[in-house]
Amino acid sequence: MDVASRREVLVGLASLAAASRGFAATVDPPATASPFGPGDLAGLERIVGVSFTDDERALIVRTAVEHVDMVRAIAKAGELPNGLAPATVFRAEVADVPERPVTVGGDPRSLPPDPPPLSGDDDSIAFAPAHQLAAWMRRGEITSERIVRLSLARIRRLDPKLKCVITACEESAIAEARAADRELAAGRWRGPLHGLPYGLKDLFDTKGIRTTWGAEPWRDRVPDRDAWIVSRLRDAGAVLVAKTAVGALAYGDIWFGGTCRSPWNIEKGSSGSSAGSASGTAAGLWAFAIGTETLGSIVSPCLRCGATGLRPTFGRVPRTGGMSLVWSMDKVGPIARSVDDTALVLAEINGFDADDPSSVERPFHDDRGLDARGLRIGFVRKSCEAGDDAALHRRALDALRDAGCTLVEVEPPAVDTTPLLIPLMVEAAAAFEALTRSNRDDELSWQAPEAWPNTFRRMWLMPAINLVQADRLRRRAMEAASRFFNQVDAVLSPCYADELLTLTNATGHPSLTLPVGFDAAGEPYGMSLMGRLFDEGTLLRAGRALESRTGLGGRRPPDA
Repeated sequence: MDVASRREVLVGLASLAAASRGFAATVDPPATASPFGPGDLAGLERIVGVSFTDDERALIVRTAVEHVDMVRAIAKAGELPNGLAPATVFRAEVADVPERPVTVGGDPRSLPPDPPPLSGDDDSIAFAPAHQLAAWMRRGEITSERIVRLSLARIRRLDPKLKCVITACEESAIAEARAADRELAAGRWRGPLHGLPYGLKDLFDTKGIRTTWGAEPWRDRVPDRDAWIVSRLRDAGAVLVAKTAVGALAYGDIWFGGTCRSPWNIEKGSSGSSAGSASGTAAGLWAFAIGTETLGSIVSPCLRCGATGLRPTFGRVPRTGGMSLVWSMDKVGPIARSVDDTALVLAEINGFDADDPSSVERPFHDDRGLDARGLRIGFVRKSCEAGDDAALHRRALDALRDAGCTLVEVEPPAVDTTPLLIPLMVEAAAAFEALTRSNRDDELSWQAPEAWPNTFRRMWLMPAINLVQADRLRRRAMEAASRFFNQVDAVLSPCYADELLTLTNATGHPSLTLPVGFDAAGEPYGMSLMGRLFDEGTLLRAGRALESRTGLGGRRPPDA
């Protein structure tokens, strides 16, 4: 759509989308004039699903200036900073329903038992889980500088075909690795992430290093301060080696440099906006990575790439200094090559920050002394028995049964998740209102019907009343989800089955996605464990049992 025609549309939709860039560019009408007539309303009614009489339309037109004045007042405030959250803050909690985590003890920063001695093979080091690297480093068998240089060399070699890195941080990474080695030699160990290289989804500000959000209008943006999570990981001793590819404005795997690819099949995109974090982790480019999820952006690329991703309960990890897409749904979590590693990372980034209005202070418990025996794991039979991957579903359920879990057949919550998408899309359109106003949305590479530019434009047609009603239905969905998850200790499910992905993202429940084998095409196949609010420790217990009995069996991606 060209500038002129879009301006005409937004002017004609002034009752819903007044003060658009086109409307703001026109000459202000007299105080008693209306910018539209009854005929304009008739078209709007068909779009939004209401019907007015001719008399009612005439009355609306007579009083429309008040509406326009309110919308103009918003426009006069100028472009709002992306990090400015709404006054209404979402909380992942249900009134009068106490949190009842199953796992309530344990130190999540404790390393698993010592691994075997270090192998001198570079590939073995590159694909070793983070907890093994940490143990080798602490025992003095390897240095941070060696691991980081290996990481940077693999980025240089593999990224041209994977396109999983937006900015490599070579100079600063080597300096940080040397500092980590000096500290360790002096007897100072910051914890299990000390000296380990990691990739950071390019949504988080890094002082002096560009943060692009994967989108053309911001490709040269260089922040002057670090995001909260960057400071937290630096304090933990982790070494940033790369800003990872993110689908433009946190959607999909297409960014201004191309399409991020799966190392298991470079003919396929790595899926989900944490695309580079999952692709590079699976390809052995770093020890772990940070991803975010609003609606599948950790789950989906982990499923495609054979990585393990932990999406924490909403509010557990502060988002300060990260790009805001949907204030009431954005979550930050680790992506790694083992369940244990996700626990170690979450232990370091769990916390509270007053600058994130949705941040909450909750303890994170992970007890490696407790296995999965006795856990009650729910599953939806028809979903696990359906499709080409039913054999993999049965294998995963058998693995949990073998681990001593009790399998409980459950029915999925009777929730229509369609209205839950309204807050997501409206908040996203509000976060990038200026992009639509300025017409710079045309600069984004992905312009498909389902891509952000079209969605942002469509949301100017979403009545505010529907947003409030959808939010009320979201409260009802939270109550249903609470009942569903509190009947068992966790639920194992195919990642996209029964609308649980949409439901849990809207309600804030945690999820652990991990590979459980290979599909008919020989590519990794994963499933998701979901559980109670702020009870990630129970998902980790079940996840370890599942991982040790299924998983990838040591196989590595062919394109890594």
